[in-house]
Order: sequence, then structure tokens, then C-alpha cells
Amino acid sequence: MERLAGKKALVTGASRGIGAAIAERVAAEGADLVITARTVDRHDHLAGSLTETVARCSSYGVDVTAIAADLADPVSRARIVPEALDALGGRVDVLVNNAAAAIYGPMLDYSSKRARLSVEVNVLAPLELTQAVVPGMVERGEGWVVNVSSATARHAPGPPFRTSGVSARIGFYGATKAALNRFTNAFAVELHGLGVRVNTVEPRAAVLSEGAEALVGGTLRDDQIESMQAMVEAVLALCDCGPDRTGQVYVSLDLLDELGATVMDLDGRSPYPGGQRPA
Repeated sequence: MERLAGKKALVTGASRGIGAAIAERVAAEGADLVITARTVDRHDHLAGSLTETVARCSSYGVDVTAIAADLADPVSRARIVPEALDALGGRVDVLVNNAAAAIYGPMLDYSSKRARLSVEVNVLAPLELTQAVVPGMVERGEGWVVNVSSATARHAPGPPFRTSGVSARIGFYGATKAALNRFTNAFAVELHGLGVRVNTVEPRAAVLSEGAEALVGGTLRDDQIESMQAMVEAVLALCDCGPDRTGQVYVSLDLLDELGATVMDLDGRSPYPGGQRPA
């Protein structure tokens, strides 16, 4: 049986990578959905587009609508939920805040322009989208918000500290993800008992999306990589979880172990051959 049959979902950052994979699995599980990203067509430097994601999701027989919107622009992102509600018959049952601006750089010369962009996309956008969908969820007595976070939100271990490589340049990005984790918990506190579940989930290891592959591809051991399917399986688990699973920061593979979940292919029909690791 399709796990999300009859539900209406909104997934951000769905033109490629984790967001596109989440959208496909949500569609495969029977939900009508709206997907959003900055542009409908493919960028010149990375594979994937909303158009392609719509085609894959539509193949599962669900209704799929693409909304081009810039999450860094308050006016542009304010259109997303009203347009999604129009497309989805007046309700959003599941919101997946996946989109992120992963702008890395040393703190000592991290520009205010980069900082503002990071905060707009990684903090204010998921905050405002959640604020916009929650009243309808409360009125219906149920809803699910899943925020995709990152292990970079944790403090770097040390001293001594690693002072080279990507890990030395993720401080501000991690700070925005720490804010995401904290307000996830705050939403859950305010909404507990009203049927709305709000959680974050982060990969335990690297998920080699198009952007991550370009950044760190070829530099990681097999045990430092988890499958896209595993990350998506963990997100899906939080898209139909019970009302008391809320306000938490989950780690993808740890959550799957806790649930004893089988990692499925993105079409939801058969187990993924690699399980938690790429096949």
C-alpha cells in the first residue's frame, strides 16, 4: 500500500540531488505534490531541473506542479505556499524543507552578502514556509514538517582542530543548520498535542548529490558515503510518523536502524540493492 496515498506534499529544492529524490519517492508513495526551486529548466553547471523531476514524479500517476521561486527573496518565497495550496486543493499535509545554500568559506572573511544569502535560504525560508502551512495542519489535526539538516551544525571537535579542507570552511553554513535544528524543536514544543510533527534529519555520511559530488567526489572512503536511497528513506519515515515523534534531530542511518527499516528504491517497489551504502 502506498504510504502517502491521499496526502498533499510540498518539497523545496527539488530540481536535483536529495530534493529531487525525495520528491520522486513521495510521488511513488502516492502523494500529490508541489516542487519548487529557483528555475524550471536546467542550470548550465549542474544536472537536473524541475522539469525533469516533474516528469519522473508524474509517471507515478499523481498530480505534480512546479513553482519557480527564489528562496533567498522574501517576496518570491512568499508566493510558494499560496500557489501550492491552489495546486493541491487547499491543503499541504507534508512540508519538506530541503533547499539550502551551501556557501562555504572561512569565518574571518565570510562576506555579509554570503551571510545574508545563507540566512535567507537556510533559516528564514524554512521558518516562513512552516509558519505558512502549520495553521492548516492544526485545523485538520495532523501534519508533518521535515527539515533537512546537516552534521555541520555540531561544534567542531578539538582542540586540536582540523584547519584545512572542507571541514575548516563550513562554520557559517553549520550555524544556519544549528538555527534550523533549534527552531524545529521550538515549533514542536508549541505544537505538541495538536497532531503536527516537526523534525529534522541529517545524513550520517556524505550523500553524493550532484553538488556534493562536484565538491568532494573522489576524496571519500566507501564508509564515508551513504546512499541517496537511505537518506530518502529516513526522510520518508518522518513524513508519516506518529504524533509523539516530534521535535527531534535525527541522523538518517541511526533512525533507519532504530526503526528496522528496509531501504527501498526511489520507486518504492523493491529494496535498494546497496541498502544504506551506494550499490
